[in-house]
Amino acid sequence: MQPVRYSIGITLDGCIDHQVGMPDAHTHQHSTEWIASGDHLMFGRVTYGLMEFWRPVAEGRVPEGFPEWMVPFAHEITRARKYVVSDTLPENPGWNTELVCNAELEATIRRLKAEPGRGILVGGVAMPLHLAALGLIDEYEFVVQPRIAGHGPYLFEGLKDVVDLRLVGEKRFPGGHVALTYQPAR
Repeated sequence: MQPVRYSIGITLDGCIDHQVGMPDAHTHQHSTEWIASGDHLMFGRVTYGLMEFWRPVAEGRVPEGFPEWMVPFAHEITRARKYVVSDTLPENPGWNTELVCNAELEATIRRLKAEPGRGILVGGVAMPLHLAALGLIDEYEFVVQPRIAGHGPYLFEGLKDVVDLRLVGEKRFPGGHVALTYQPAR
């Protein structure tokens, strides 16, 4: 049985706007290793669209001035088996990706969880909110950035039931970021 593991960058005040994030070489390496640690990546349509930025980088079309320390992430995300939850994307988006209809999300997650493997890695905002409400996330990782954004959007906004967690891991980075790993306190 493989776990569903969720990871997201977040500011100290809870903002998850990707444009406010401040990744550095250490947190980027951490994200690359996180992707390599699982067997499947699952994104919603919006997050998948953001991740497609990495496709040309992995193909060697690296923008001028692009930091070299970001390139390994492009290769790892390209290698990974991806699922995108969408009812609007074309039938075959390519890039080692399989489409999952919104109505099939829960069944797909449960099927993948039942298979042997290292994990189903989840990214994004809306789809993880749905999975958290169903109690299907086995591990949450919040990479806390040393920044106050002063605005949202905020993580798990609209979640109806409280999810109690217990801290199971902590990793500090030289730039002041902290990765906090939690599991549900079932």
